[in-house]
Amino acid sequence: MSLSPATGPLLYEGKAKRVYATDREDVVAVEYKDDATAFNALKKAQLLGKGAMNCRISALLFEHLEQLGVPTHYRGLYSDHWMMVRPVRVVPVEVVVRNLAAGSLCRQMPIAAGTPLEPPLLDLYYKDDALGDPLLSEARLDRLGVVTPAQLEAIRNLAFRVNDGLRALFGPVGLELVDFKIELGFTATGELVVADEISPDTCRLWDRAVADAQDRILDKDRFRQDLGGVVEAYGEVLKRVQGVCPEPRVYR
Repeated sequence: MSLSPATGPLLYEGKAKRVYATDREDVVAVEYKDDATAFNALKKAQLLGKGAMNCRISALLFEHLEQLGVPTHYRGLYSDHWMMVRPVRVVPVEVVVRNLAAGSLCRQMPIAAGTPLEPPLLDLYYKDDALGDPLLSEARLDRLGVVTPAQLEAIRNLAFRVNDGLRALFGPVGLELVDFKIELGFTATGELVVADEISPDTCRLWDRAVADAQDRILDKDRFRQDLGGVVEAYGEVLKRVQGVCPEPRVYR
């Protein structure tokens, strides 16, 4: 599947995707790029096949979450690099759920990498590249006024439902969901849904059968840390997820 949909104007281009209008107001087309970026795009590369794998992994995970009653913007796959979704008003807050200590948490707090976090830790970051996506306290979030208290509670509940759903899928195929970042948005009817993507670009995933702290990494940290084998790691995640999920639906 290498066809691209008939699209209208480019609505948005991010580090890993482009979003286009279509001939329907309730559907937009998302193109997954092969671009890899890290450290606020200070590090960049082209990784052939990455976009197609992230597109398919995201489709499978969105459909898995839908089966559990988690609302998403996903409508269906169009082709290898293309997904059709509902347009949303993105909440300018990155939502991070942490099951094990890793990454920035270990640099900012005296917690050893790999320490289980029970209950899982929810972190919220203000989406602004110029400011470096700063961590938000509740007081800062209230000062920004980007969400109401009721919406904040809905964001928390949805994030933990996503965590439960993903862990239930990843665990049986030997993948440890260390942490993940999601974006949420409101549809035209005001429904809060999971948007953007769910992939090794946005999740830390470790191979449970591998003890070595570097070899077990199956996510974007392989690119961040110059470990190599990024595409192979993403392919391993795709293979395991495909093994337990139905084929994703094709948008028509």
